[in-house]
Amino acid sequence: MLRRMLRLLAFLVVLLLLPLPAAAVVPPMAGLWLTQDHDGVIGVEPCGDKLCARIAGFFLDHPADPTPLDYRGVSQCHLPLISDAGQVAPNLWKGHITDPRNGSVYHVELWLTPEGALALRGYLGIPLFGQTQTWTRYAGTVPADCRLTPPAGHPEVVRPGGGAAAG
Repeated sequence: MLRRMLRLLAFLVVLLLLPLPAAAVVPPMAGLWLTQDHDGVIGVEPCGDKLCARIAGFFLDHPADPTPLDYRGVSQCHLPLISDAGQVAPNLWKGHITDPRNGSVYHVELWLTPEGALALRGYLGIPLFGQTQTWTRYAGTVPADCRLTPPAGHPEVVRPGGGAAAG
């Protein structure tokens, strides 16, 4: 009986000494983001130890408009946009971004601004020759078909600076 208790105690001690799996840390940039032009919502999520992003929703000029298609004629709803973005510094991720209009793939850097916005710099070759966009958090919900409705009382999509989307 004593031998059995000692074996059980030894087993429990070994279990306690084993490293516990690290809890998955969700990057602060994970979530839904409204694009700079306010015409779409992008979902950023962890993919293993990297980040990826898909088109989560889009505002259409007219509710009956067809779903936008990518360069291959495939629906842009849930289309992968950012891939293989690994963390290279405390607030910097680098990966690839695909232009859904033509399939071109660019390097991308992502970081959170002090104001809590998501900055993305897409570039070919070196960042100096790139373009930066700033996305803001999107607090709304996104339907499975990706079709977003502008807020009540605002049938048009409002662009930064107060201009309306061309329709």
